[in-house]
Amino acid sequence: MPTTTLRGVGASPGIAIGHLHHYAEATLNVAHSTSTDPAREKARLEEALAQARQEIQALATQAQHNVGAGEAAIFEAHEMFLDDPELLDQVDSMLQQQQVSAAYAWQESMQQAVAELRAIDDEYLAARATDLQDVAQRVLRILQGVEEQKLALSEPAIIVAQDLTPSQTIQFENEKIRAFCIAEGGPTSHVAILAKALGIPAITGLGKAIENLHDGQRAIVNGASGEIILDPDKVTLATYQQEIQALTQARQDAFQDAHQPATTRDGHTIEVVANIGTPEQVAEALRQGADGVGLLRTEFLFMEREAAPDEDEQYAIYRSILQAMDQRPVVVRTFDIGGDKPATYLHMSKEMNPFLGIRGARLALEHNDLLQAQLRALLRAGEGHNLKIMFPMVSSLEEVAALRAQVQQAQATLSAQNTRYAQQVEIGIMIEVPAAAVMADVIAPHVDFFSIGTNDLTQYVMAADRTNSAVAHLADALHPAVLRFIRMVIDAAHTHGKWVGLCGELAGNPLAAVVLLGLGLDEFSMTASFVPLVKQRLRQLDTEQARAIALHTLGLPNAQAVHAYLESLA
Repeated sequence: MPTTTLRGVGASPGIAIGHLHHYAEATLNVAHSTSTDPAREKARLEEALAQARQEIQALATQAQHNVGAGEAAIFEAHEMFLDDPELLDQVDSMLQQQQVSAAYAWQESMQQAVAELRAIDDEYLAARATDLQDVAQRVLRILQGVEEQKLALSEPAIIVAQDLTPSQTIQFENEKIRAFCIAEGGPTSHVAILAKALGIPAITGLGKAIENLHDGQRAIVNGASGEIILDPDKVTLATYQQEIQALTQARQDAFQDAHQPATTRDGHTIEVVANIGTPEQVAEALRQGADGVGLLRTEFLFMEREAAPDEDEQYAIYRSILQAMDQRPVVVRTFDIGGDKPATYLHMSKEMNPFLGIRGARLALEHNDLLQAQLRALLRAGEGHNLKIMFPMVSSLEEVAALRAQVQQAQATLSAQNTRYAQQVEIGIMIEVPAAAVMADVIAPHVDFFSIGTNDLTQYVMAADRTNSAVAHLADALHPAVLRFIRMVIDAAHTHGKWVGLCGELAGNPLAAVVLLGLGLDEFSMTASFVPLVKQRLRQLDTEQARAIALHTLGLPNAQAVHAYLESLA
């Protein structure tokens, strides 16, 4: 058969060669059934919920052992669904009013809740819908007395699926999984998160292209570029086999030198830091050689709860992270709620397009009581440490002025209380909105640093939702249009003596390191496991040569041309 190449969205880097195996777990569907004893049905449901809780706790323990505490938190959210009073009240209402079986009441209530989440077109809620569906099927299986289905492979394979739940992903035998090829999802879906943590290449967003993947077909999966090569010839196979061997050796060498600085061949040292989303991820960041934290996402404190955390709760957690990092820099992003990350206690209005609505800094300025509590907690925790505060989703100079005023207000409050706090804290913003990138030269004098969030910036520049499989391939951060925005921001910042970091997925791509170095990026922030490889790559580079390479990429016509050019150099 002739060789064919398909493209999805690179979700977890790495190269794999193997035969395709379609995986589709049977979805349980319970027919309408009645019961004249609601109390007995409720007791049956409670027993099933208790068993489901035990199973999920076992999965969380398995995930913590295999991939780490941060990723195991996915299953903590699953457990919370079992205690959701709104969901349970809906099931109980059906049991009492319609006199149906526990299985039918549970199924109908969960289907409605999943449909409501999926009706809102955003990434966070899509992941929550998958989580809820996962939990719903688990409880339904227990109620029906059906054994849990597990994949048994006789030999390693590339898994092809419409979608995969976290439970399915974590229970696969790692040594039998070469790669994941998924029709749905994006680079921040749960499959992508777990695949990265497990070190398994993954491609998401394949959409209808998945129909061209057949069981037993040999394929090469490139998780960085998002390419699947079907029925490769002998020459192509040999080339990629050599590349796999080289990558394996490179990872081993990189980890050995992970704690050494990323100093280029001509003596230019670059800061390589980690993105973290929970306190538990600090230890892994240090183990992987991170020079600090370039993005501490604080949403974990605000999500999946009935009320916002108070100042003291936040202070204790921020302080523990800063103490663990000692004097290493820690860039803390204030809560990025809204858009794809709603919080029920804020009673936010439903928006037609939440990515363009009240989110990030916009929401923080509307709820300055929450922002003030967070800023006071951060300033208190930062005393004696290298704290930097960063605001997300900023689009104008007016917002920068308002946010800086909020910092001053928090400082004044702490001073009035005779509370000790960090006196010298850098204040920066994320560049995610094209307007902020274009106005970077105007904004730069009023901040201490920029951090470019290429995940959002890319989808705004390309007008392509990275979670929509039909257009996700357009949301490629190596597109020359996106690279030109990055250059614009870096040049504007450097003109005013300010530094620039990048905390999107692009920073952790070793292939992109030469371009970002050539554009003048000061700080690379990424998932901790990529720190050694990026450090290694930067040590191999010369800044003058990198500038020439970066300039050449800016003149290329599209992302595919940029990928091909960089791969030819590598």
